[in-house]
Amino acid sequence: MNKYHQILNKILEKGSIQQNKKGSIIYLLNQKLELKPYDLLELFEGHPVARKKLKDELGLFMAGERSTEAYRDIGVSWWDYCGPILVNSYPTYLEKLPKLIEKINNEKRTSKNYVLFLGSNDTESNQHPCLSLIQFQIDNGKLVLTAYQRSSDANLGLPADIYHLYLIAKQINLKLKSITLFLGNVHVYENNIEGTKQLLNGDAVKFALNVG
Repeated sequence: MNKYHQILNKILEKGSIQQNKKGSIIYLLNQKLELKPYDLLELFEGHPVARKKLKDELGLFMAGERSTEAYRDIGVSWWDYCGPILVNSYPTYLEKLPKLIEKINNEKRTSKNYVLFLGSNDTESNQHPCLSLIQFQIDNGKLVLTAYQRSSDANLGLPADIYHLYLIAKQINLKLKSITLFLGNVHVYENNIEGTKQLLNGDAVKFALNVG
């Protein structure tokens, strides 16, 4: 069982029940998921991830594209519920990423923590980023990427965020040592519980998107 499947299993076995505006969830608080290159390979080879869509989506985020129509044009329809424009969402913050990546590649300072903050509590938004912080550190010449997620849909959002972080790490001219996620609240929606069990049993599953 790969590390991603381990956390799914842990949610089902030890999670608590909570009601929110999107429905009922089973959740865990303050979980750590550390992935070495081997773990990433194991995850991406054994779990279906919409690689091209996620790569194109990240490209639009980093270009600051806010029109949901532009995302639909690349086959990404999961932002349609936000309306025609993404207000203070991922593009607002990830458009700062190219300059930060350029700075890291130019400096490569082991004594410096390079950080990208996503989201602000005092701004109006139609979709606050679930990914709240990305930190880049250099340890013995290798990249250590750390991220904090305030909220994580374990079935759909978490694999996508892991793949985005992997794509970001690939733009740093250093060998990757690890990607570590700290998950404030990681959860499975009630309507995806049976599908999660099937996935852990080795079956192919398509999960339902929960929005609200």
